[in-house]
Amino acid sequence: MKALYGYLNFDGNTREAMEFYARCLRAELSIRSFKDAGVPGPPGSEDRIIHARLSQGNAVLMASDSMPGAPFVQGNNVYISVDCESAEEIERLFKAFSEGARNIGMELQDAFWGARFGMLTDKFGLGWMFNYELPSSSPAPSA
Repeated sequence: MKALYGYLNFDGNTREAMEFYARCLRAELSIRSFKDAGVPGPPGSEDRIIHARLSQGNAVLMASDSMPGAPFVQGNNVYISVDCESAEEIERLFKAFSEGARNIGMELQDAFWGARFGMLTDKFGLGWMFNYELPSSSPAPSA
């Protein structure tokens, strides 16, 4: 498998959500509405987002809006896992995503698997897990 991407679906607020995530992640964002793409859709879809792509290096997150009037069920079983590169990064990201969060499932804390970990449900109802593998205090076994 070359890559695995998270793809999110919103009910008319993709632009707001993806701009928020881009700001939190300091990532590049491209957004196209149905109107921008020249794609005909049902009445009311013109300003809905047909495709949004957020990227930072090899990390990619994509999203779109549902069609107007289509049944929309916000999932409570979707989490996006962010594997952080440093203690500073996990602290910054957790704080940024906590802005307006609906629920902090687990504050950042040292976990039994040797990582700093925290979980939250953001202001858009999406679940996020943040993980940073703590440096090992013992030398690696030799082969």
